[in-house]
Amino acid sequence: MATTEGLVPITRTYLARYYDNYPLPPLPDATTDLAARLRALSADLAAVAPITPDEELLEQEAAGIPAHKIDENLWKNREQMEEILFLINTSRRPVALQQKSTPEDAQIVCTLDDIEAKLKDMLKKLEQFQLENADSVFNTVMTYMPQDFRGTLIRQQRERSERNKQAEVDALVSAGGSIHDRYALLWKQQMERRVQLAQLGSATGVYKTLVRYLVGVPQVLLDFIRQINDDNGPMEEQRERYGPALYTLTKLVLAIRLYLHVSLARYGHRKIEKDDIDVLQQAVVIYTKEFLKFTVFIGEVFVNAPFFISAEDAGAMDASTKSDEYKEIIIPAGKTHEVILSVEAVNSYIAWDFSLQQGALNMDIGFHVEHISPSGEKTLILPHRRYEADQGNFCTVSSGSYKLVWDNSYSSFFKKILRYKVDAVPPVVEPALPAIVL
Repeated sequence: MATTEGLVPITRTYLARYYDNYPLPPLPDATTDLAARLRALSADLAAVAPITPDEELLEQEAAGIPAHKIDENLWKNREQMEEILFLINTSRRPVALQQKSTPEDAQIVCTLDDIEAKLKDMLKKLEQFQLENADSVFNTVMTYMPQDFRGTLIRQQRERSERNKQAEVDALVSAGGSIHDRYALLWKQQMERRVQLAQLGSATGVYKTLVRYLVGVPQVLLDFIRQINDDNGPMEEQRERYGPALYTLTKLVLAIRLYLHVSLARYGHRKIEKDDIDVLQQAVVIYTKEFLKFTVFIGEVFVNAPFFISAEDAGAMDASTKSDEYKEIIIPAGKTHEVILSVEAVNSYIAWDFSLQQGALNMDIGFHVEHISPSGEKTLILPHRRYEADQGNFCTVSSGSYKLVWDNSYSSFFKKILRYKVDAVPPVVEPALPAIVL
């Protein structure tokens, strides 16, 4: 079992520095241009035959904004590749193309065969990439689990869960579910995995029993699996860095599918022109080439990315990148954190701004302020209340020390990650007016 002593989950600040070492090469300008041209060609085909409801939905998706999450886009690309392969399968092509009625038809068939080969190869590589990445994350997490029957139990539960999920997919396919239905189920299952992780990390519901049973699971691991997929968590840095390129590729594959759908559906009325098929072929070549480069690149980033860092590194990284002097601290369950500010003059201001890092569950923490006189007498200034975040200040009426207390003593299980800034601002002294000579 790998030790997690002195470690904390990766922070977004740390990942920002880490990703600085992995700049993503830009996509060719043609990537966006080809998607726009294919959508324009698809719109022109509406003059041949009205757009069907299915085509209209596909056009709206191609024109819309892709999903924000990296993995959701990877699943979306898999879905589109399968939809295109289904569409251009030899048995589903227009009769003229199946018969290769003319030299032009034969040339289009050759292009479609080439597209089919490229997408089949890319689909296979993407499936392998996702499988290896999922196994890598799981195996890394397992290195921090107890290396005895408890770790074996977790592995067995995962295998059983994955078998059940696959059976659910198989049943959907047997019942005649579409490719879109299958991928909707696959993404739902992926989100269920995330919820299970978040629940385990937060020890909610039945997972309280599981965490108690798995005595020895490091708290830092539970913190990691609870917060890693938060919308504003560490992975948001990854989405901002690498998401735009993937979103562009998602829009390109949607444009490819849209054009193939509407052009093949109208092939009996208007054959595909050579210039148009050249645009399509170029789009597929760039899409498969750039998508492969992206998966290889992001795979290298994943493999080398840390899960945990030392608390010192996290603090030093935050201190070197934050000019606003905010601090971040972990307050264990049952503990408090105190900050004492010294005030030498009345009419000074005590100010604070703090928030808790949130995960699947909203957390709160107690907070109060008290005055400590030179003789040691304590006076409550701000009564104890529980907050998720707060910002405030007050004007002092006495000099001395002011103690700000964040109280997590009521929590039996959950540590709190507090980000805060406090200050004692001395009173503003008006400049003396110049003497007036009469």
